[in-house]
Amino acid sequence: MSDRIPPSRTYKSAGVNIDSGNSLVESIKPLSAMSSRPGSMGNLGGFGGLFDISKAGFTDPILVSGTDGVGTKLLMAIKTEMHETIGIDLVAMCVNDVISQGAEPLFFLDYFACSKIEEKIAKKVIEGVAKGCIEAKCALVGGETAEMPGMYSNGHYDLAGFCVGAAERESILPTGVKQGDIVFGAMSSGAHSNGFSLIRKIIDDTKTDLLSPAPFDNQIILAEALMEPTRIYVDPVLKLLKNKVEIHSIAHITGGGLLENIPRVIPDELNAVIDTKTWDLPPLFGWIHEVGNVDFPELYRTFNCGIGLTLIAPSESRDSINKAFNGNLIEIGEIVKNETSPNSCCHLVGLEDK
Repeated sequence: MSDRIPPSRTYKSAGVNIDSGNSLVESIKPLSAMSSRPGSMGNLGGFGGLFDISKAGFTDPILVSGTDGVGTKLLMAIKTEMHETIGIDLVAMCVNDVISQGAEPLFFLDYFACSKIEEKIAKKVIEGVAKGCIEAKCALVGGETAEMPGMYSNGHYDLAGFCVGAAERESILPTGVKQGDIVFGAMSSGAHSNGFSLIRKIIDDTKTDLLSPAPFDNQIILAEALMEPTRIYVDPVLKLLKNKVEIHSIAHITGGGLLENIPRVIPDELNAVIDTKTWDLPPLFGWIHEVGNVDFPELYRTFNCGIGLTLIAPSESRDSINKAFNGNLIEIGEIVKNETSPNSCCHLVGLEDK
């Protein structure tokens, strides 16, 4: 039997480099500072992110929280090596949910996990998170970077986000939705962060080159069109809420499209009727329909199809809503009495004419 002593083992020899993680935290501290807002406290590096809600201007606040990821759009970012905007997507998916409850996003935390920290890539991702937080007026107060060899393939990483907001008790949405209300639709910036498993399958099946000009817009490459970050709707919605404009409900149009998300914010005795002829289907979705052989009912149930957020409000709020969104808004439908189902639903009309 050999008496040889095995070499001393370290965490680094197992694939985890603590120094790399510390270096990354130091490099992103300035990004966190840039997103500071009233209520922000402390710096990155503690055991918890601090926020003083008494400094945020609320009288009787209700906390509203949201957590989300970016789905398999993350695989598109990894494949195309376009890491700069996926962090914006992460913030958008969370803050758009929070404002849909009538709440102002206050602070955000991110979770970044990988097999091995590649600081250049991780910093690009978290720079995107910081940019999203700045746009959403939401403080980046902390996060977690986890290096887990064996859990993830080399070169792959995972993302999750967590946002906390607040609203005055009497301002929580939805409330007061009634027959005759108008459904307003705010335009999306593309597929946002939903439906990418189907998009990726279409690209693989058709052997489409992501680095070639987009078939529907030869001014940009297809990868750029697909990686367009999710639009953040915080600024115009907060203008409406702070000016006490009468809004009855807001829906963030994510997976499930208009069909699945609008019924979540209207009572069972009412339905939403949406006229799909009131806006032009963006070319990206027309391409998915044609090249992917995706029929229109499936298309509108999978993607936002051009409408990233809906607001339900009385007609008297029309001018204020249009002003807040700088006219980038369309009246797409109305709320009617539900006479066909025990639960609220959304009816899309006009698909037969496409």
